Amino acid sequence: MLVKLYDFPSAEADFRRLLAEGVTCRRAESYERSQVLAFVSDRWPNWRDEALACFSRVPPTIFIATRDGRVIGFAAFDATRPDYFGPTGVEESERRRGIGGVLLWQCLEALKAAGYAYAIIGAAGPTAFYERAANATAIPGSDPGIYRDRLRVGPA
Repeated sequence: MLVKLYDFPSAEADFRRLLAEGVTCRRAESYERSQVLAFVSDRWPNWRDEALACFSRVPPTIFIATRDGRVIGFAAFDATRPDYFGPTGVEESERRRGIGGVLLWQCLEALKAAGYAYAIIGAAGPTAFYERAANATAIPGSDPGIYRDRLRVGPA
């Protein structure tokens, strides 16, 4: 999917609402790598390597949502390719509260600040979410895109 970084909705109101509810959404710090990678690995083990790649940059290209000092969600960019958003995930018990939308917005804002005019969402799962949250549009003929011929773990 493609997002126009010069024309996507703000999530500032949701950001402020979540903050009032005790959820902080912010860029992860390098010294939090182990905790963030443990969160990702426990829930989405196939995304660990992409999350790890985000910590090879300063500042890291991964945002997190926290409640009471615990990670409850994450969103990454520039993990697979430059100008790509994802992967992203929110703890199942914390979904449908706007956390994913705020994390997406923060990543898109960071890509915009880096000078990009468009962002790519590769292998977008919930396309309706991205259409609503970021005015994203499908890129015809882009499935599976760069994600073809993926390595598998275990016996063939």
